[in-house]
Amino acid sequence: MARDRGIVVLMTPPQLPAVVEPAQLTAALRKAGALDAGAVREVKVLHQRDTMLSHIIRLGLRYVGESGGAPQSLILKMAQPSFAKTLANAGRHEVEFYTQLAPKMPTQLAPRCFGGDFDEESLAWHLLLEDLTGSHEIATEWPLPPSREQAMAIVTALAGWHAAWWNHANLGEAVGSWSSVGDSARQMETFAGHYDRFADLLGDCLSEERRILYRRFIEQSGRLLQRYHSHRNLTIVHGDAHSWNFLLPRAGIADTARLFDFDRWRINVPTNDLAYMMATQWYPERRQTLERALLNRYHETLIAHGVSGYTRGALDQDYRWSVLWHITKPVWQWSVDTPSIVWWNNLERVMMAVEDLGCEELLG
Repeated sequence: MARDRGIVVLMTPPQLPAVVEPAQLTAALRKAGALDAGAVREVKVLHQRDTMLSHIIRLGLRYVGESGGAPQSLILKMAQPSFAKTLANAGRHEVEFYTQLAPKMPTQLAPRCFGGDFDEESLAWHLLLEDLTGSHEIATEWPLPPSREQAMAIVTALAGWHAAWWNHANLGEAVGSWSSVGDSARQMETFAGHYDRFADLLGDCLSEERRILYRRFIEQSGRLLQRYHSHRNLTIVHGDAHSWNFLLPRAGIADTARLFDFDRWRINVPTNDLAYMMATQWYPERRQTLERALLNRYHETLIAHGVSGYTRGALDQDYRWSVLWHITKPVWQWSVDTPSIVWWNNLERVMMAVEDLGCEELLG
């Protein structure tokens, strides 16, 4: 079995897809420009593990003929058998990112993709990704927060990612889709139903003060959503940007951080990723220690990448807006049966951030 963010997952290794057969893998690597005259001779499973959404296999490759520069190992990511159908949209979304968005982005923001496919009939999907095991690592073991230096590298990478799609002309057209006012209203109606059941479950563990905050938030959600519906200073957000979804260079390796796990990307206010990382994942002392410095670094990096017309004050306002919106996160997590060790701690942390940052003022 394997553990993923406190969740125990039984490993039931699936049958490997045909794409990792030597001939097909050779074709995929050649199409990606990663292999010239040589050919894959042998494919060996080096390691495998399950997460809640996917099965991840590290493959070792051996070649025949000239293979200079070709990858010696790859990461095969595919549907986790137990959730292949119920969570199929996550796989569809991630394949879409790697095959459609990633080729249009600067390199060294995400692992390189050598091929991917989603089959609408069977709902099977796979991705062949760059193996960064030798050069990169996750900063800490969940739930430990990163060091200051690690957090700076993470936020620098996140700002580079956001800058690449900032106010991009293709947003909502060739890249992603906009939620209409009606879509947002329906989503909030669904949320309100989940919240009622969530509050009933918690009973007196959810204080009257917090219940009032939720009720006011739901009532004011239409006004709050005007920020999103302005379509200004928006980008592609990761959607699950906790620090354990970043790969950092190992000691002694001169490289940049990479983001991974893109099954929740969407168009949104950029600070949603920052608020999820800090306000939802870190307790007050750690957040207060790093928050201002990280927001400063984020803004400086945006400017360095050519983003203009977005002031430091606008970043602060958006960050507080996003922190307030993240009171919805624990409820959504509970509604899809995320373990209570995750959503309960997220609830406590984000509520402390809302109070600390005076986010309730945004409700009028």
